[in-house]
Amino acid sequence: MAKNIKDFCIDELKEEFKKLNEKTYRAEQVYEWIYKKKVNSFDDMTNLSIDLRNKLKENFNFGTFNIVEKLVSTDGTKKYLFDINDGRGSLIECVLMQYHHGFTICVSSEIGCKMGCKFCASTGIKFERGLTSGEIVEQILGVEKDSNITISNIVFMGIGEPFDNYDNVMKAISILNDPKALNIGARHISISTSGIVPKIYQMADEKMQCTLSISLHSANNKKRSEMMPINNRYPIEELIKACKYYIEKTNKRVSFEYALAKDNNDNLEDAKELANLLKGMLAHVNLIPINKIDNGNYIKSTNENIIKFRDYLNSKGITATIRRELGSDINAACRTT
Repeated sequence: MAKNIKDFCIDELKEEFKKLNEKTYRAEQVYEWIYKKKVNSFDDMTNLSIDLRNKLKENFNFGTFNIVEKLVSTDGTKKYLFDINDGRGSLIECVLMQYHHGFTICVSSEIGCKMGCKFCASTGIKFERGLTSGEIVEQILGVEKDSNITISNIVFMGIGEPFDNYDNVMKAISILNDPKALNIGARHISISTSGIVPKIYQMADEKMQCTLSISLHSANNKKRSEMMPINNRYPIEELIKACKYYIEKTNKRVSFEYALAKDNNDNLEDAKELANLLKGMLAHVNLIPINKIDNGNYIKSTNENIIKFRDYLNSKGITATIRRELGSDINAACRTT
């Protein structure tokens, strides 16, 4: 069975070429064709012999996606629905956003999600499996090709829990970060987790330079457990301990995502709990105006409460900003992970 050539980092691809009795420098040529020249056919690799191209066609495929649907917001945000061509009819979403500093893509890491967060649109999508590293990378390549742009920032905040698919996510990042591939700096890549504590420690020990984002949403265990079942397994105390370890090991700031839901977690007492929880930490709070989902019980907080919440945190020395809403008219605005 043909393998997805985008599932291989350069060292692994060299090993594959050895198995084919081919020179390893040919793997570097193929890598350049895929990631620098952005071809989707071995026939286009004109500096390879016809025999080698035929051999590659017999052993590998490009894992190219088909666009099932593309929605374009009035603010320019694009939401893609891809058929990943895995023979099961599996579909995934990703979102392209434009900022003054360039293009950012929000990618999915799994088909469906196990986490069951009560405010998240992914909750209604049945979990099938984690995406392979090549399927994660293809989201970036597919969107770049369709929109004729170069993506400079990547956020793992789409469908799925990245740390539930840790190995494939990290391998995808190594390919994206590779100067021989897309050469996207690790500091331009953000990974959001609902709080799988062991993987936070693992990422800290590996000293990854990506930004760690924690989907927090409450500093109170009772409220957070109601919103996020994973809190029953890894309560806030364990989560914050892991985050402090991460900061100590990497000297990098942790970003805490906090979706504000009306009459739930958006009052002054909630802000006080959050300020006390994060006191003294190298942290940033990203306040998210929550978006209503089908059959969801949470609705967006008022603008007045959102601003008051931010201002209180800032007054206590906790850096807090309000996330800009993009793509809300095409259901691409962040509903958090």
